[in-house]
Amino acid sequence: MTPRTLLLSDLHLPPGPSPFREGFRRFLEGPARDAEAVYILGDLFEYWIGDDIGMQDYAAEVAQLAALSQHGVRIFFQRGNRDFLVGEDFCQISGVELLPDPEVIDLYGTATVLSHGDLLCTDDVGYQRWRRFAHNPTAQGIFRALPRAWRERVAQRVRGRSNHQKRYKAEDIMDVNTTAVTAFFQLSGAHRLIHGHTHRPELHELAGGNERIVLADWRPERMEYLVVTQDGMERLTV
Repeated sequence: MTPRTLLLSDLHLPPGPSPFREGFRRFLEGPARDAEAVYILGDLFEYWIGDDIGMQDYAAEVAQLAALSQHGVRIFFQRGNRDFLVGEDFCQISGVELLPDPEVIDLYGTATVLSHGDLLCTDDVGYQRWRRFAHNPTAQGIFRALPRAWRERVAQRVRGRSNHQKRYKAEDIMDVNTTAVTAFFQLSGAHRLIHGHTHRPELHELAGGNERIVLADWRPERMEYLVVTQDGMERLTV
C-alpha cells in the first residue's frame, strides 16, 4: 500500500455513548492501522478537564489509541480549545505524542504547517483573551486542583457560553484572519497549512502556490478524515 498519513480534528467525542465514539473506534481499528502516522489536530474530546478524570471517562479511546501505537503507527496530537488540558499522563498511557501549535512537518516532500486553528481567528478578540488565560500554567494548576464536580460545572459554563456566542457573533469574526494565515506561512516557510477549529471544511488555493486545507468537524452524516500521500490528498469518511 502507498505510504499515507491521516489527519483529523474536531470530533468532539462526548463522555457518554455516542455514534462519534463508535466511528472513532472504527477509524482506529480500520484505516488508521494502514497509515504511517495519524495527526489529531485538537478537539478530539468535547471537553477534557484533566488527565485524572479524562482517562476514566475516555478509557476506551485511551486503550484504542494505545493499541494503534503498539501496532507501529505514530500518533500525534495538538491540543484544541476543548481539550487543551490533555497532559503527559494521557500521552504516556495512550502512546500519543504531543505537538506544539503550530508545528511544521515534511509531508511527502511538502513543508506543511499544522495547527488546531484557533490561533488564526485573531478577529475574535474576546476568545483570544480567554485563550491566553486558559493556557496560563498557574490557572491550569488551580483548575486541576478543583474537585471533579467543580471542574465539570466550569466546563459546562464555558461550553454554554461558547455555543451562545456562535449563534450571535458575526460569521467572519469566527473564521481565520487572512493576515494571521499569511504570517503562519511567512514564519514557517511552509507551502501548505492544515487546520481545524472553524468547522468549515474547504481547500483554499492562495497566492504563491500556497494552500490552506480546513479539516471537517464530525457530524453524524460526515465522520471525515484527510488522507495525504505523495500523490495528493483525499477526504474519506469512516
